[in-house]
Amino acid sequence: MKSLDELDKLREKLQAEMRIREGQPDTRVTVAMGTCGIAAGAREVVTALLEEMKKRNVKGVTITQTGCAGLCHYEPLVEVEVPGGERVTYVHVDGDKAREIVLEHLVNGQIIKEWTILKK
Repeated sequence: MKSLDELDKLREKLQAEMRIREGQPDTRVTVAMGTCGIAAGAREVVTALLEEMKKRNVKGVTITQTGCAGLCHYEPLVEVEVPGGERVTYVHVDGDKAREIVLEHLVNGQIIKEWTILKK
């Protein structure tokens, strides 16, 4: 940071990202961020989700995190819960898959079944 103006711009950017995470959404996206999830790349996944949602101006979705889901061999895990729909858990998610999940599932409403473990 070289000036207060730069600091203000950074603060505004981070606050906008937090509003995405903390809104009152219809849809919730949860990323498992236990030790094994982080080691498998969950931070990259969260970053990719946030960037893609911002790029596509996705509204009504909150991204949250949780601890260990107990499915270490499937990490990183991303769960998408749409009210009135089934809860879908995506496995072995990386940045590219995260972006595709935003496009196909959150924007187009299409579950990418080959990447999932379906829950009721």
